[in-house]
Amino acid sequence: MIQSKHPSDQTPDDITASRQALMATLAAASPEAVAEKFETLSPPEFDMVRQPETGLVMVRGRMGGTGSPFNLGEVTVTRCVVRLETGETGSAYSLGRNKKKAVQSAVIDALWQRPADRERIETEIISTLAASKASDTETVRQETEATKVNFFTMVRGDD
Repeated sequence: MIQSKHPSDQTPDDITASRQALMATLAAASPEAVAEKFETLSPPEFDMVRQPETGLVMVRGRMGGTGSPFNLGEVTVTRCVVRLETGETGSAYSLGRNKKKAVQSAVIDALWQRPADRERIETEIISTLAASKASDTETVRQETEATKVNFFTMVRGDD
């Protein structure tokens, strides 16, 4: 989750970790959820540094999470970079082909970099998106747990 330190108390590593958490939350959110949160903002004018573009990225995996890495396959990713009129540059990557989500996520990232907007972005957008994702994950876990089957073997008296 995002660091709760005051922006002036954060080290560069804290800021990097917080921004990574922000970008991961935006990437994991649905396009509809990002659009809904984006509509609550009134962002300043921005320029496209890199227009939204879609490409392929190779995904790597490991057997059992610890084995040798191997190429699992390619996934479609859309990326975008914007610059606010105040100078902050935001970037975003998201799975799929939704260019609107990439632009909105990049603008949210740029706004987060403004000290005056950081707390609002974290509380009104990122924390609610993260809570929604956690709720969805818990629902899937509960549904999966409900279908769990425990197998056991009864020992017969073989004499």
